[in-house]
Amino acid sequence: MRKGTPKKRYLLPDPKYKDTLVTKFVNYLMIQGKKNLSYDTFYNAIEKVSDKSGEDGLDVWKKALDNVMPHVEVKSRRVGGATFQVPLEVRPTRKVNLGIKWLIMFARKRGEKTIVDRLAAEILAASNGEGAAVKKKDDTHRMAEANKAFSHFRF
Repeated sequence: MRKGTPKKRYLLPDPKYKDTLVTKFVNYLMIQGKKNLSYDTFYNAIEKVSDKSGEDGLDVWKKALDNVMPHVEVKSRRVGGATFQVPLEVRPTRKVNLGIKWLIMFARKRGEKTIVDRLAAEILAASNGEGAAVKKKDDTHRMAEANKAFSHFRF
C-alpha cells in the first residue's frame, strides 16, 4: 500500500488565455507528446466556435464543459455476494476530468473532416445542451436515479 497520498501537481496557465483549465484540456487532447499541435488544434477550434456562435469562444467552451460535467455517477459495490450499482456524488476534480474526457472522446468520434471541425462542432453542440457528450452525462444521471434505492450501501 501507498504511504500517504501523492502531492498534487499544479499546471501552468496556457500562453494565450492564461487559464489552467485550458492547459488541462490541451493535455487530455494531446497525443504522443505533441503539445504545440494540441494547442493549435484547441485555439483554432475556439476561433471557429466564436465565428459560428458570434460569442466569445472561450465562454462557449466553458459553458459546454459545465453542461457535460456529471454531478452523480454509479460505482459497483459488492455486498453479500451481490453486486449493486451505488449512486455517488462526483468529486469536483473528477467532475472536470470526466467532462473533458467525454468532450474530447465524442469530438473524435464525430464525422467532420478535421479534428478542429470536430472539436468545434462538439463544443457548440454541448453548449446548446445537445450532442453525444451531454447524452453521456444524461445517461449517467439516469442510471444513478434508477439505482437510488441502493444509496444506503454508500461507503
